[in-house]
Amino acid sequence: MSDTGDTITITGNVATPPELKHTPAGVTIATFRVASGRRRYNRETESWIDAGTNFYTVSAFRTLADHAYKSLKKGDRVLLTGRVRVREWENGARRGTAIEIDADAIGHDLLWGTTTFMKDAGRAAAGGREGPQDAGTDAWAAPGVDAASPAAEAPSLEPMLVGAGHDTDASTDDALTPF
Repeated sequence: MSDTGDTITITGNVATPPELKHTPAGVTIATFRVASGRRRYNRETESWIDAGTNFYTVSAFRTLADHAYKSLKKGDRVLLTGRVRVREWENGARRGTAIEIDADAIGHDLLWGTTTFMKDAGRAAAGGREGPQDAGTDAWAAPGVDAASPAAEAPSLEPMLVGAGHDTDASTDDALTPF
């Protein structure tokens, strides 16, 4: 088996229903296959033709596994990124190569449909780390902002053009660009 450490991003269709498994240590793993096909336009026949399909076995771990299992079904169009593993296999008279992806991120491909996102309030979103969220923090808040602090006010939802003649007092923090 070769663990190249290379990162790959693919789009394709979920080819098998996701399966949820647990290791003896309690780690959750979701596995499924993704079919990533290419199409090209044939000028002679003036039609689109299939130019081959690659199949990948995808493994997601821990919280990503839980979310993938609950969110994906066979036939869904997805976009995913992860680390590539190449594995040689032999089964009696047959031999082959399997390309596996340890997923870092998975999402629906919005070119082909819509989806509804529901934030998992029980997990920290920062840096892909897992663990219970502190009661006084919001994982989606700006760094260094304590959502439970009375000084933390909700930002204005009014659109503001930065640096394009917006009339604000330069002495306030509101006049500074956020980056």
